[in-house]
This record gives sequence, C-alpha cells and structure tokens, in this order.
Amino acid sequence: MNDNHFKFSNYVLALPLFFVLFLWVIYWIQIRFDFDFYQHGIYPRDFSGLQGILFSPFIHENLGHLYNNSIPLLVLLAAMQYFYPKQTLGVIVFGILFSGLITWIIGRQNYHIGASGLIYVLVSFIFFKGIQTGYYRLVALSLSVILLYGGMIWYVFPDVDQSISWEGHLAGFITGFIISLFYKTPEYAKPIVYDWQKPDFNPEEDAFMKHFDENGNFVNTEIPEEEPENISTYFNSDVSVHYIITKSEDKTVY
Repeated sequence: MNDNHFKFSNYVLALPLFFVLFLWVIYWIQIRFDFDFYQHGIYPRDFSGLQGILFSPFIHENLGHLYNNSIPLLVLLAAMQYFYPKQTLGVIVFGILFSGLITWIIGRQNYHIGASGLIYVLVSFIFFKGIQTGYYRLVALSLSVILLYGGMIWYVFPDVDQSISWEGHLAGFITGFIISLFYKTPEYAKPIVYDWQKPDFNPEEDAFMKHFDENGNFVNTEIPEEEPENISTYFNSDVSVHYIITKSEDKTVY
C-alpha cells in the first residue's frame, strides 16, 4: 500500500479552527448577554435533559474549561481530517450523539457540559483504529496520541476528581472504541498478492494445497498412466499372396 491516501487539504486546518472558533463564539455570547446555557446540558434520566445530547458539547463553564478543551480539539480534529478524512464527519456526529446518550443513562443527577466527551471519542477512535489497521503510520499515530493524552485515561474513573464529568469521559471513550469497530478502512488494508490471502480462499479446492494432507505431509495425487495393452506386431490378412521365383544367368534370385 502506498501513502497516497495521506493528502493535506484546507480541511485539515479549516475543520478544527472552525469547530473551536464556534465554541468560543458560543461562550462569548453566553458571557456577553449573560445567558444561562447550563440548563441545556445533559441532565441524566430526565426527558428534558435529552436536549443536552446535542447542546452540551458546545457549552462550557468558564474560560479555563473552554481553553483546556480547545487545544486537544485542534490537534485531534486535524489528525482525524488528515489520516481519516472519510470517517471524520461520522465520528464527530455519532460520537456526540452516542457519548451523550450514554452519559444521560449513567451520569449523576447534575448538568453535564463541555466538549471533553468528544475529545475522549477522538482519542479512543484514533488509538484503537490505528492498532486495528496494523499500518505502521497509523500505529505510530496511535502511539503519539497515547504519549500526548494517555494521562486522560485516569479521568474516566469516579474517584479521581468528583468535580468533573467522569461519566462523560467514560462514555466518550467507550463510544470511540465502538465506532472504531464499526467504521472500516479498506484503503489502508494490505494489498492482496496471493490467492491464499483472499477471504474466499478454499484450500480444499486449490490445486497446490491438494498435494498436502492435514498434517502438512506431501501426498502424490497424480493418477498413474495406464500401460497400453500389447499390440501384435504382425499383420494378418486373408488375401493370398503368390511368389514367383525365377533364375537368371547371373544367378541372382529375385
């Protein structure tokens, strides 16, 4: 497989910049006009709290909360758009929906807001998808994500920090893993060179494999040629043949 799939485009920069800028605009509107957006967050197991599945990733408590989410989003969204351009939009949309739904099911009775759930979706997807493909560039990306954000794994546990939505983090991590199993990346699959690499390969029908038994021992499957029956070298005929013998002067007999 070649690396022609990795192509830089304007979307690699435009997508993360637009997404993060949108978060900052929402926060500016919140503090400028003194809007209380917190009530639009996820409120677990309450019907009205379902609206937070859509709105909570765009709502932040304070400037520090927004800043801490902005940097990882810039890095991870750029990596997604560059290495997984075909899957990026689906990962974002389904990541927000399913991580929010899981948070609504398992979360504490409080408002859950912030884009950290989406961050965990991206980290989880990039890590697991790279390992699943086995392609060295994507595996290297997975390891790079672990080096940068591996410490985030501790914040999916409830006893680390009760002031954060660990439920949202856990929901995002689970969602990212499930999406990595759902989305296939055939463009990164190893090329099929031999017949035995094909998924529909049947060794019992292969002419070469028929020469070996179940233990790997060579078996001669060639059918020996039958020897031809003895054919008489004499020709029998019912036609009478008359020979005339004459004697010449030179005593040569014909």
